[in-house]
Amino acid sequence: MNISTTPAAKAENSISSRLTASLTALALGLIILFAVGFVQGANDVIHDAAHDTRHTMVFPCH
Repeated sequence: MNISTTPAAKAENSISSRLTASLTALALGLIILFAVGFVQGANDVIHDAAHDTRHTMVFPCH
């Protein structure tokens, strides 16, 4: 019997892949959040868009 086709192996693979996807999404989200939050310079379009969105959603940022 092939180990990778057993139900337990499929469940473990599924949990492992979900955990990997979740951690990847979390890391990407944090990178985007901090990148947008700390963007500065002459052209702050990204920061301003995120800032206005936060105010629209009644999320305090100051």
